[in-house]
Amino acid sequence: MRIAVLGVGLIGGSIGLAAREHLEDAEVVGFGRDSRHLGRARELGAIDRAAGSVEEAVEGCDLCFACVPVGALPELVRRALAAAGPGCAVTDVGSTKHALVGVIDDPRFIGGHPIAGAETAGVEHARADLFQGAVWYLTPLAHSEGLLYERLHRFLVDLGARPVAVDPETHDRLVAVFSHLPHVLANVLVTQAAGRLLEHGEALRQVGPSFRDATRVAGSNTAMWSDIYLSNRVAIVEEIRQFARGLDDVVRRLSEGDVAAWNDVAREHRRALLEADVGPAPVHELRITVPNRPGIVAKVALALGREGVNIVDMALAPAADMRSGAMTLWIAGDERAARARELIAGLGFPVGEE
Repeated sequence: MRIAVLGVGLIGGSIGLAAREHLEDAEVVGFGRDSRHLGRARELGAIDRAAGSVEEAVEGCDLCFACVPVGALPELVRRALAAAGPGCAVTDVGSTKHALVGVIDDPRFIGGHPIAGAETAGVEHARADLFQGAVWYLTPLAHSEGLLYERLHRFLVDLGARPVAVDPETHDRLVAVFSHLPHVLANVLVTQAAGRLLEHGEALRQVGPSFRDATRVAGSNTAMWSDIYLSNRVAIVEEIRQFARGLDDVVRRLSEGDVAAWNDVAREHRRALLEADVGPAPVHELRITVPNRPGIVAKVALALGREGVNIVDMALAPAADMRSGAMTLWIAGDERAARARELIAGLGFPVGEE
């Protein structure tokens, strides 16, 4: 498998390291604006060779990852699609999706976003295990090519990630609350704390661990996060307003001396969020017969993703006449497998279980 990584920083470098570690005979071709960074990526083993252009990087590739700030993604993805062959799946790792899918209309494109990273940037911090157990959102177009979706999904599973299909609008609303809002709050909190430190002197500089944990992401890479804030501003503003309403409720509770139930509810909500996928679960193999036409794989994946049903793995097998085909899905958990059968049947596709 030949993989193009356009932008070899933390994420792109980690994709390259993971591919070379987990896939036999994987060749990773890197492209970037700075030849020094590409040289360093090769020294670290993140790429096998450097390309002098996007066109050279994607030549003969099976997968192409666009790993640049979200503001630069539309032009880079368009350029990659123009140069890539018909059998190359092109994806990105951007934190927002609506602006990108609004200008890209190609069945070879499948949006992506790994929920992984660090405050540090650069290929020097890349790790082969960065995606182990991490959710990797996939936002296919309605007509994304099924075989290319399967290839990308399988590749991400091989890296140790957990691909989850969502539509772009849902993706942007989700990341606004669990990724972008925490960065906003961390920035506000450190600024407020800095004001208090100036008022009260050096004695308060020995802050506690809760403050350090809550502000770990404050002031993250400005170039990258400025792009993210502005590209997802509508969803972020709505989450900030919702958060402000929550703070108003806390003010009321403090005034009335009624905080115990509020704190208990928060504890339960956090437990439910963190323990949702804890523990081993039996894996069910579902066999689906579907018509062989564009968008079917994306339709099934998105229907399951909207209901929180994660596809552990998938395989496609077109029929000899190419008019229909079989999708095999592996779903973890008895209840989720049962829900998957209901959803697939609701789409009008016959489904059986091995």
